[in-house]
Amino acid sequence: MKTALLTIMLAVVGLYATAQETKINWMTFDEAMEAHQKQPKKIFIDVYTDWCGWCKRMDQTTFSNAFIARYMNAHFYAVKFDAECSDTIRFAGHEFVGSTLPYGRKGTHQLALALLKGKMSYPSYVIMNEQNKIIQVVSGYQAVKDFEPMLHYFVENAFMTTEWTQFMETFQSELPEEQKPQNPKQ
Repeated sequence: MKTALLTIMLAVVGLYATAQETKINWMTFDEAMEAHQKQPKKIFIDVYTDWCGWCKRMDQTTFSNAFIARYMNAHFYAVKFDAECSDTIRFAGHEFVGSTLPYGRKGTHQLALALLKGKMSYPSYVIMNEQNKIIQVVSGYQAVKDFEPMLHYFVENAFMTTEWTQFMETFQSELPEEQKPQNPKQ
């Protein structure tokens, strides 16, 4: 009886650990900055709104992919940032606040405006280097097959020496075989 109970408990713990491993460890902006101070690594910011359909699709598909989750957790501090939140955020010596429009409507947060340089498109992804400098802003829904090479491009610092098209000519996907993009050249 004790052996059976122990086996069941170990199985449950194993399933829980696997489930945790296959989800992106989303942080608040402040949590990511605090973790970054202890151990610097790149920061990935998903700038979204709660009314954005493509943002929700990104959560349901690409961000729910086990490979993408493991890769992002290993190489980034991942931040979910609601572009219309009302939080006050201190970053790079500035205080950024959310705004409220007349009639209770939400306005755009000052940090979202700064990160996206006023080009408000959702979803948008801000990739920052280990020094908290913006490397790139990418807008729009990204399928897993398109998102994976983008992550590698920035994690491997290929963006510093290689044009995107050249990088893609030699990129080898690490996705499981059934998720890899079909190469029309073959």
